[in-house]
Amino acid sequence: MNSHDVHIYTDGAAKGNPGKGGYGVVMEWVGKPYRKEFYEGFRHTTNNRMELLGVIVGLEKLKNPNTNVLVISDSKYVVDSVVKKWVFGWEKKGFVGKKNPDLWKRFLVVYRKQKVDFKWIKGHNNHIQNERCDELAVMASMQKQLSVDEFYEKEVEKLL
Repeated sequence: MNSHDVHIYTDGAAKGNPGKGGYGVVMEWVGKPYRKEFYEGFRHTTNNRMELLGVIVGLEKLKNPNTNVLVISDSKYVVDSVVKKWVFGWEKKGFVGKKNPDLWKRFLVVYRKQKVDFKWIKGHNNHIQNERCDELAVMASMQKQLSVDEFYEKEVEKLL
């Protein structure tokens, strides 16, 4: 593992899965008192989409390319897809038959701009930043004004 300049903690949530959902992100600059939080809620989405979107948003918030980043997530879906390099095989095959191709394509664009390592942690295990991300994700999903996950809602409509 590299020494990291930034830690990005992320979590996603969806009630009903699919249902109302949200993501939460906590970003910390290592060795400095810099900390930011981000969150957003959606009216109809899935847990995995929110887990992945949290990572994407965190990486998109970085201003400088080639930043050494550690993403800490409790999502095996996201962490394993990258660490085990599955996503690169999906990309070569045009994401055929894979869920969330819109988000994976968006992820790969921002992932390639940075130097990113991933660490999986067990969720709901008293990890302070992960618990905060979970609170933000759940709070975001319960807001009155929720965003539209347009790609997901269009996909669902196709199935109806």
